[in-house]
Amino acid sequence: MSSRQGSNDWTLIGVPTSAGAHHAGQERAPAALRAAGLADRLRERGLSVADAGDLPGSVFAVDHGHPRARNLRAVVKVAGEVADAVAAVVHAGQRPLVLGGDCTITLGVIAGFRRMHPDTGLAYVDGDADLGALSAESSGILDSTGIWHLLGYGEPELAGLAGEPPLLDPARLAIVGCDPGEVTEDGRRFLADHRVSYTDGPGLVADPEAAGCKALAALAGRGPFVVHFDVDVVDSGDLPLGNFPHYNSGVRLTDAGRCLRVLLADPACAGLVLTEVNPTYDADGSQLDRYVAELATALAR
Repeated sequence: MSSRQGSNDWTLIGVPTSAGAHHAGQERAPAALRAAGLADRLRERGLSVADAGDLPGSVFAVDHGHPRARNLRAVVKVAGEVADAVAAVVHAGQRPLVLGGDCTITLGVIAGFRRMHPDTGLAYVDGDADLGALSAESSGILDSTGIWHLLGYGEPELAGLAGEPPLLDPARLAIVGCDPGEVTEDGRRFLADHRVSYTDGPGLVADPEAAGCKALAALAGRGPFVVHFDVDVVDSGDLPLGNFPHYNSGVRLTDAGRCLRVLLADPACAGLVLTEVNPTYDADGSQLDRYVAELATALAR
């Protein structure tokens, strides 16, 4: 592990992609987050922030020809570019703060980390379990399949981004905040059988700090971990920014922020991925302002 691990040196990597999404919009998030002052707010909190700019990304396209894995080629290309960019930042001893983009970018983030840290873990703060064929839908939309691919299932091009699957040992995964209505019985059984740490949305609401500590306990002792924060973990009635809305989950932005503070403060936290923000839902920028303010608070030490 780098001697600088656990420092406050962050490097922004923009990934303007909606290739794996249900529709376009998320590709605008990196520019919108910068315009909302994310970097400046982090610097005001005492963090060192560099900006590596944007990767090429890819915009959603209708794909009638591949209903099982829509836009797979574009998703794989973007994930590979993310892996290269993240690996370079980690090698330089800094922590990547990846601005997405749909959830498939996290596959690339883990693949990039594994080049230096094969036992990288993942705290997956998300409104969905993203189990693909075991999720509540099987639309072929790949950003609902992230965990499925990380654990070695699904399309070989994605599951094998870092070589022989799986990308992630199930014992190095903690899912936090999932809406119980978005996980089938088969999905819950799958997670239990794989011994994945799991705290659902009601558990997050009941005690955000305890939810973060439970994830840390599951990830402790075997090297660095990455935090994935999908804005759709937050009830869309509180923060209508999620590309795929979740209403009536009860999770407030402040709940998510309290959990993130616990995760991001841990010395083993090596990176953060922000996903599913769709700025087209926020005409006056007020919701992005709230989101960025909460992130700055969560990241500050």
